[in-house]
Parts: sequence; C-alpha cells; structure tokens
Amino acid sequence: MGVDEPGLPTLYDWAGGGDAVRRFIDAFYDRVERDDLLAGFFPGGVHEDHRAHVAAWWSEVLGGPATYTAEHGGYEAMLAHHRDLAITPEQRHRFASTMSLALDDAGLPDDPEFRAAVIGYVEWGTRLAMHNSRPGAADVVEHAPVPRWGWGVAPPYRG
Repeated sequence: MGVDEPGLPTLYDWAGGGDAVRRFIDAFYDRVERDDLLAGFFPGGVHEDHRAHVAAWWSEVLGGPATYTAEHGGYEAMLAHHRDLAITPEQRHRFASTMSLALDDAGLPDDPEFRAAVIGYVEWGTRLAMHNSRPGAADVVEHAPVPRWGWGVAPPYRG
C-alpha cells in the first residue's frame, strides 16, 4: 500500500527509478566501507547481496516495486537484521549524514523538497533501527508493513 498523494510522482520515480536508487545505495556503502565508525557492522565489506537487498528496501520505501516484501521477508526481515546491533547515537548520526552525502555522490535530485522527504525517512528509520537494536529490547514492534514514504508537507517543486 503506497502513500496516497494523487497526481504526484513517487519519490522512487522522482529519484530516477531503480538504477538511481542502486547508485545511491552503492555510494552509501562505498562510504561506509571507508568509515571507521560504521565499517565494523560489515566485516569483510558490504557484499553484493546486501547492497541489492537494501536497494530493494529503499525502492519499496520510496514508492517503487514491493520486491523487498515479496522476495526478502518484508519488515520482519529488516527488523531481524538490526536486532542486538547496539547502534549508538553517534553511529546513527554518522549513518544518517553518510546517507545524505551518498545522495550527492549518486547524483540524485537535489531539490529541497525531495531531499527533505528522503532525509525525513532517514531520520525516522535510523532512530527506529537504533531503538530496535538495543540488546534485549522488549518494546519492539514485531510486525508491520514496509513503510511507504511520500512527499509529506512539501510536494515536488515544479517552478
């Protein structure tokens, strides 16, 4: 189920579709592999399967095909990947700021409306992941759909 924003392109389409999302994810993980604070989550580097799965997640979140739900286990699988990682506030912040830089690296649209929507999801998602990563966390939402992010209060600017 997508966000109900009649007449507006999805964030996925605005970004440039699947190829653009994959460039973004690759740019992000290329930075992560060089970052002492984040690289430890991926001993040996970030492998192709991981990159492809995360690109599928992001594509779905941004309003593209629901491949992550259909082929990779949906929300529950993503939750399982973050359990017990003990993500610190500093790591969460670095993750979020690295995502912002990767948007630039990948050449995704730089209009403020698109960036605000994507970074809104990054902030929400990283804070949820940090919360859910606490060892022994008992107050975790176990079942939910993959979020479908939209433009929110700032629809695409058409000049």
